[in-house]
Amino acid sequence: MVKLAINVDHVATLRQARGNTEPDPVTAAALSELAGAVGIVVHLREDRRHMQDRDIHILRQTIQTKMNLEMAATEEIIQIALDIKPDMITLVPEKRQELTTEGGLDVVANKAKLKGCIDRMTEAGIPVSLFIDPDSDQIKASKEIGATFIEIHTGRYADATSEEEEDQEFDLIAGAAEEAYEEGLRVNAGHGLNYVNVSRIAALDTIEELSIGHAIMARAIFTGLTQAVQEMKALITAARHSF
Repeated sequence: MVKLAINVDHVATLRQARGNTEPDPVTAAALSELAGAVGIVVHLREDRRHMQDRDIHILRQTIQTKMNLEMAATEEIIQIALDIKPDMITLVPEKRQELTTEGGLDVVANKAKLKGCIDRMTEAGIPVSLFIDPDSDQIKASKEIGATFIEIHTGRYADATSEEEEDQEFDLIAGAAEEAYEEGLRVNAGHGLNYVNVSRIAALDTIEELSIGHAIMARAIFTGLTQAVQEMKALITAARHSF
């Protein structure tokens, strides 16, 4: 059954808007775990626009499930990851101007750099996931350079403006997940998933875990975080029986 990991970056974004101490992403992580999340996802960006170094260190000490550190393959962030030793890392592309991650890594064009990072993490006992678009060439390259996981970028599926486009993007995700699974990669997925579109993705038996943040934090403003997490988890659980 697919599992739910919660990204708490948006809690830190709200805090940084005022530059004070609340809301606290550490508290959000604890509440998410109590509500049933199997992991906490945090992205330490180079520009520190939301999560701060202090958050990462405290979360490493307090997370009771699993810490997935999203990061760019830059030397500064690599050193932080090697220092705190999260349960896994997810390498993502990063642009300073973007509002959120806009697409998957180009593993094919950056094999040497990404392999160097993977090798260092592997030596430290940290599994590596690569955030990629649902593309066969990217899957093969991910396998070749030693990734343990891929996380399939679901953004185009989530942003589809017609049923036909959504179906096309879903088919790409389903095919990519199957191909990666057959290649021996473990498969996660995420980006843009919400309470309306999550069920089809959650029904794919080749996907282990979904990473969801914005939709849950947005709903939590109105319902509270515990209920928002539980409602998403219920949708994911029900998906395997409805598709």
